[in-house]
Amino acid sequence: YYFLNVAKISKQCKFITKIILEKSFSTFHKTGIEFSINLSVEDILDRRTVDFITACLKEYGLNQKVVFEILESEGIESYDEVSKFISRVKNLGAAIAIDDFGAGYSNFAHILKLEVDYIKIDSSLIKNIEKDINSQIVVKTIVDFSSRLGIKTIAEFVDSRAIFEKVCELGVDFSQGYLISEPKPAIVDTGAGIQTFTQMTRQVT
Repeated sequence: YYFLNVAKISKQCKFITKIILEKSFSTFHKTGIEFSINLSVEDILDRRTVDFITACLKEYGLNQKVVFEILESEGIESYDEVSKFISRVKNLGAAIAIDDFGAGYSNFAHILKLEVDYIKIDSSLIKNIEKDINSQIVVKTIVDFSSRLGIKTIAEFVDSRAIFEKVCELGVDFSQGYLISEPKPAIVDTGAGIQTFTQMTRQVT
């Protein structure tokens, strides 16, 4: 992730975002697989980037297949603009996830302002959850709050069976981490079917 810091310093983040969007949409649009793209608040506040996202959604017609993950750890201040973005892309069939929830800026009242589909619980709350009582209490609170609003929860950093079993016990809907799958190469469609793909989440049962 070091290149992202360099991109921020050199003000190339918007350019990189467009490359990622184009590559992701062109790669996944024929597969039927749901995929996620991280967006910064800066991306959402940039009119040209939002217009590009809208154009991609219209061109590729990926209804119910793309999830935009908004980095909550950066702190969201322009809630009106973020809310407008969410409404715009959801009207085109996209889903919204709040990433890194619980990382420091989290506020339940803020979530009420945003029409999100998923809350991704930050790894800082998950990595020791099998033995950290305080983390268990916080995660259970997030799960109960989200469930009442019809929002699905995703646990990040699930890299052991003990963690997986604990988040299942707490009612988290999905898990993401090395226990489920390590990062893999981009999808390859040879015409004979999908050869490899990145499976980062699965439903907790």
